[in-house]
Amino acid sequence: MGSPDEQAALSLLDHCSCGFMVSQVLFAACELGVFDVLAEAPELLGSDTVATRLGASSRGTELLLDACVSLKLLQVEMRGGKALYKNTELSSTYLVRSSPRSQHNMLLYLSRTTYLCWAHLAQAVREGRNQYHKAFGVPSDELFSAIYRSEDEQLQFMRALQDIWSVQGRSVMAAFDLSPFPLICDLGGCSGALAKECVSLYPGCQVTVFDIPAVVRTARKHFPLLQEGRIAFQEGDFFRDPLPDADLYILARVLHDWADEKCTRLLARVHRVCKPGGGVLVVESLLDADGRGPLTTQLYSLNMLAQTEGRERTPAQYRALLAAAGFQGVQCRATWGLYGAILARK
Repeated sequence: MGSPDEQAALSLLDHCSCGFMVSQVLFAACELGVFDVLAEAPELLGSDTVATRLGASSRGTELLLDACVSLKLLQVEMRGGKALYKNTELSSTYLVRSSPRSQHNMLLYLSRTTYLCWAHLAQAVREGRNQYHKAFGVPSDELFSAIYRSEDEQLQFMRALQDIWSVQGRSVMAAFDLSPFPLICDLGGCSGALAKECVSLYPGCQVTVFDIPAVVRTARKHFPLLQEGRIAFQEGDFFRDPLPDADLYILARVLHDWADEKCTRLLARVHRVCKPGGGVLVVESLLDADGRGPLTTQLYSLNMLAQTEGRERTPAQYRALLAAAGFQGVQCRATWGLYGAILARK
């Protein structure tokens, strides 16, 4: 046992300075397909076999597998002096690509895009703006032109949102009883993943997913099953184009992309078309009242600095934005996951 100062220094090195290394272990294992190879095997595998199936070096694979064991992502058994590996329940549920609750695509997006923007976080703090130009050499005057800078990048982003809502979508849609709203519009609803959760929970509702033309085309091409039944897609820019008729408008992970002025402008547009008694449902990761927690949401807010024009906010800040747009009766509820739900009415 060291002194308190020595223990504090060790904690700093272990948990903070090496945090990016932990992320890269997870990212590399996902990108290489470690969890998929182990999931497909009928028995436990040694590191040499895993390396062969991955097309990777034996030494590197063994080091990566053992790091995953320490992170509780893999289990190891010793048989005849040989280490054999298998997935844990955690990795089987959330890291194997074929799992219905897999976060594989979300982690690949974090690895290939978010991580590269975060390499310039200090510069983002200095400049107060996102870092797409330094990370990827693309201008970000039009934010989603940078976010959707290629068809592959757009598809990866949409698949990442699919992963997020496959785990947390049902809880945010159940935070309030939405059955009084038979016609719902999900503004910026991307591939329709949240809309799918909505119609599953509320059999009497129909959802229109409203997003820019490139996103709608990609959704129709790569997520065709979501077009059937009670989910429809409509092309448009919610800052410029007429909004669909609806009893309830959903803004999920939308307002955090934008500065207050643009949020107020968008909410005012929604309020103008909203029917009397209708409402808006805002879904975002919420900061504590003093803005100093929870840590995950603070990190998300820094991510908004590095990747968008916006920030995460407290419930009071969202209340103020909604009130400025004319909404009233604001209610805020936490869910079991990372996102809170805020319902306001006209």
